[in-house]
Amino acid sequence: MLVTFDIGGSRIRAARALAPDDLEPLGEAPMPQAFAGFVAALMGLLPAGARSVAISIAGVVDPEDGRITAANLPAVTGRRLAADLEAALGRPVWIGNDADCFVLTEALRGAGRGHRNVFGIILGSGVGGGLVLDGRLVAGAGGFAGEWGHGTVLNERPLGRDVPHLGCGCGLRGCVDTVGGARGIERLHRHLSGSEASSREILSAWRAGEMAAAVTVETWLDLVAGPLALVLNVVGASVVPAGGGLASDRALVASLDGAVRQRLLRRTASPLVVPAAHPEPGLVGAALAGWQAFG
Repeated sequence: MLVTFDIGGSRIRAARALAPDDLEPLGEAPMPQAFAGFVAALMGLLPAGARSVAISIAGVVDPEDGRITAANLPAVTGRRLAADLEAALGRPVWIGNDADCFVLTEALRGAGRGHRNVFGIILGSGVGGGLVLDGRLVAGAGGFAGEWGHGTVLNERPLGRDVPHLGCGCGLRGCVDTVGGARGIERLHRHLSGSEASSREILSAWRAGEMAAAVTVETWLDLVAGPLALVLNVVGASVVPAGGGLASDRALVASLDGAVRQRLLRRTASPLVVPAAHPEPGLVGAALAGWQAFG
């Protein structure tokens, strides 16, 4: 029996995977701050008959040495997590980035079903992504394949407006991650309008036709659509499922889709950037990867 875990900054969720499409919830627990507590939490959710474990986690695993980088998860960051958990749990363990699990779910069971190349994007607090080719995740050097949110790529004068290259948590400046997520659009709005507002308030005002919010969203679209179109020109994805808090705004996703398709080499009248379709991408993505890894 395969057991899957979805691990974020504050919660651990677990399910028994009777099949990739047949999950039975096993409960949840708070995410501890120390590794010993983390192992104890997993053991508390792990049924006795579990033969293997697959984990979706908010961190990046280096496929060469197995070390995980997870800035918001001090209990695990820097560890060879799969090896450490295999020793602690006594079972084989597969671990994947949450964005990778998201795109695998969308490619095989969601909005990307039937497409050969699928690039999934996360527009949450920040920006993430993952790539599936022919039904398989692309890991890449260092485990960073699909991370389109980083690199000094932003236009400093989108639509003729001055926007500074903001510092990013990765150490660079001018990354898509600095403006593309919920915190980013709030920073952008603060710079352009001089006022504070949450991402939800900005988007609500934009849909209502409020001018300052319209300027922010127009600028956001210009900043984000160009780098995303470049990525799609490179990887040749024919669909881009979008998940995360910002992507729950369907009008924003539709506007991003139009802006991206205007910038692509391949012209298409069909939607390309679309809302994610599956309600449980973390647990299901881990289950799909676990079944591929362990059978």
